[in-house]
Amino acid sequence: MANLINLNSFKKFFQSSSTGGIILIICVMISLIIANSSAGPGFEALLATEIGADMAGVHLRYPVLLWINDGLMAVFFLLVGLEIKREMVEGELSSFKKASLPILAAIGGVLAPASIYFWFNSGTPTASGWGIPMATDIAFAIAIISMLGKRAPSSLKIFLSALAIVDDLMAILVIAIFYSTDIHYTYLLYAFGIFIFLLLLNKLKVKSLAAYLIPGLFIWYFIHHSGVHATIAGVLTAFALPTTPDATESPLEKLEHILVNPVNFVIMPIFALANTNIEFEPGMLQGLTTVLGLGIIAGLVIGKPFGITLFSWIAVKLGIGKMPKHASWMHIIGVGMLGGIGFTMSIFIALLSFAGEELILSEAKFSILTASVTSGILGYFWLQQVNKRTYKNN
Repeated sequence: MANLINLNSFKKFFQSSSTGGIILIICVMISLIIANSSAGPGFEALLATEIGADMAGVHLRYPVLLWINDGLMAVFFLLVGLEIKREMVEGELSSFKKASLPILAAIGGVLAPASIYFWFNSGTPTASGWGIPMATDIAFAIAIISMLGKRAPSSLKIFLSALAIVDDLMAILVIAIFYSTDIHYTYLLYAFGIFIFLLLLNKLKVKSLAAYLIPGLFIWYFIHHSGVHATIAGVLTAFALPTTPDATESPLEKLEHILVNPVNFVIMPIFALANTNIEFEPGMLQGLTTVLGLGIIAGLVIGKPFGITLFSWIAVKLGIGKMPKHASWMHIIGVGMLGGIGFTMSIFIALLSFAGEELILSEAKFSILTASVTSGILGYFWLQQVNKRTYKNN
């Protein structure tokens, strides 16, 4: 049977993201240094500078930071969406059993951290932050696992990507329902209508990338103005792109080849520089031992691996899901640890939860950073040790 999709692009994707992951971590360190130096205020002012156009009823004038988080990140989600769809056509997500595992794992990875946080904070002024430890930061989690190279099964990277996508989409849904106060459903209907149009183009076998990307820009515009996080536009556009029934390069693969290097070596480093500029303030360290800090740290560091592993185990035992190729339960635990890297979405939800409460917000940010760094380190060394033990046993 001929391969439905050429897997060379998959290999190139993770080869480049391994190097990109190192650059990403360096940018995180640079951003923290800038935030805590005399250059901090100037950098903040730069991120707050508004650019774009605002005319003829089209509002596209926003701060630089928003363009990075809602604009550039939509391109990142587009690339990840392409990878997920390719695996749904042929690969680790190509059957119900394979696809159901990361979906159920993501559900466990959302419920457990939120429950732990709420247990610590129930009845307190910080109870509204229960959504903070729910989401996995795809960029940083993939960067860490990519740094392991061949020491982690390729199927595990796909599993983590799929899990993180579902995880973040659920977090976006939670934001839309529980943290958004002004959802414009008309704009959502416009976006959904364009998405249906793209699916029709796919059905008609239209292969021009422009025919999908130009409407995709309108999807981004309408979703952004709807009040829902605009990055979901990238995933929707990716899912609409066609594949080919043989080994010839499809529009999906063509776009993936175009995006891989710009995303890994330009977009993600810019994103890290803009979003890791956390200024260390007095009281932050003590904040780690408050119910807020404990809820966030326990939710991400303990709740994430527990929920992801438990729901994965239930799915496999009930015959609903199927384990990734060459992966053991020790690997799944390691992925769960990397799932505890909340960072970007966690900080975003913290901003929504504690708007105007600077001290609480500072404590939340520092707790998120602490939990994310801890989860990343634990996950990396855990998977490294699992690889060593597997190698010895073979």
